[in-house]
Amino acid sequence: MKLWLYYLCAFFGIILMRYFLLAGGTYWLFYSSSNKSLIKQPGNLDSPSHKAIKKDIALSVITALALAICSAIVMTIYDSGATRLYSSIDDYGTLYLVSSFLGVILLQDTCYYFFHRGFHHPAIYNWLHRGHHRSTNPTPWTSFALDFPEALIQGLFMVAIVFIIPLHIYVVVLWLITMTVWALVNHLGFELFPSFPHHWLGKWFISSDHHSLHHRIHTRHYGLYFTFWDRLLGTN
Repeated sequence: MKLWLYYLCAFFGIILMRYFLLAGGTYWLFYSSSNKSLIKQPGNLDSPSHKAIKKDIALSVITALALAICSAIVMTIYDSGATRLYSSIDDYGTLYLVSSFLGVILLQDTCYYFFHRGFHHPAIYNWLHRGHHRSTNPTPWTSFALDFPEALIQGLFMVAIVFIIPLHIYVVVLWLITMTVWALVNHLGFELFPSFPHHWLGKWFISSDHHSLHHRIHTRHYGLYFTFWDRLLGTN
């Protein structure tokens, strides 16, 4: 129990610090008036109210707690040797290393689509997913703003996956970095690369335009990384 509490406190501090550094830094970079001459922005990019930002930050603190709980569970079990995490690349080889990263991204995207679409069901939306949609015009502060039950469900996916698929520690780190960067880019509130969504390759990836539209029209764009499931099931 003491070890779990140690991991809980450590991860809570790390996750919260990461949020303020990355979300705050990204917000400052694109929304600060002092940077408007340096960063090309759309003319209709407006700064959100301080009230909206405070709500996003409050939810993000809750999210950090939920993810810290899940991370502490993983590390406590990892110390006992019960997970399928491994540290030597030679155990499975380089090809598996790359394949496992792509596989976990595809698996997460699939699970996220169906969970996310389910979160919008009227019976559970208000207590499970409404908090994230308080921001109709998302900003980097919104990238981490989830209701506690939703954050816990997403965190438990990480807990479950380390018992199912052998994953190298480096793959887990890269996976977490990918999730963080993707969330920040998709919550910018504008398209960072305006031509990319129209490119043949870009049409298969969820971009800021997709997710900004989802924040206004809840029946479209449930994907996390890719538009595959949205295209297949008519929500693109």
